Amino acid sequence: MHQFIVSSRRSSLATSSRGGIAPETKGAGPGGDRRPARRMVSGPPVPVVPAAIACRIVRQLVLEMTALAGDRPLFRRDSRRSACHVRQIAMYVCHVVLRLSLSDIGTAFGRDRTTVGYTCNVVEDRRDDAAFDAFVSAIERAVLSVFGPAGIGSHE
Repeated sequence: MHQFIVSSRRSSLATSSRGGIAPETKGAGPGGDRRPARRMVSGPPVPVVPAAIACRIVRQLVLEMTALAGDRPLFRRDSRRSACHVRQIAMYVCHVVLRLSLSDIGTAFGRDRTTVGYTCNVVEDRRDDAAFDAFVSAIERAVLSVFGPAGIGSHE
């Protein structure tokens, strides 16, 4: 199964300011420590997915799992409410599982970072219900299987 890494703006800025390549020796100045720097063991290249596309994938996954879990047709009023719940769960999963910043998630969903923060609080409060918690846990496992457990996003 393929796993993807989600890119973040901060990591790309950090690598560009250093030139992208680590120096071979530490302490380039006179009398500095001349031991070789540790090199990362590289495996096969891992595809990098932009945060906006990762959020879109998560949203579609939440939508499909909601449709599978639902057993009745949606009326117009219910479809708007359902779309809201799908977006809220997707924002929460992007923040918790993919570790994306609230600003990146807000940009991907066309919302403000404060809205994303409020959404995460709402979903966290709704997880007190056992059925909803099981549903969100299933979505989190599915997202982890797609993107991998590698601590993907930009905040620590």
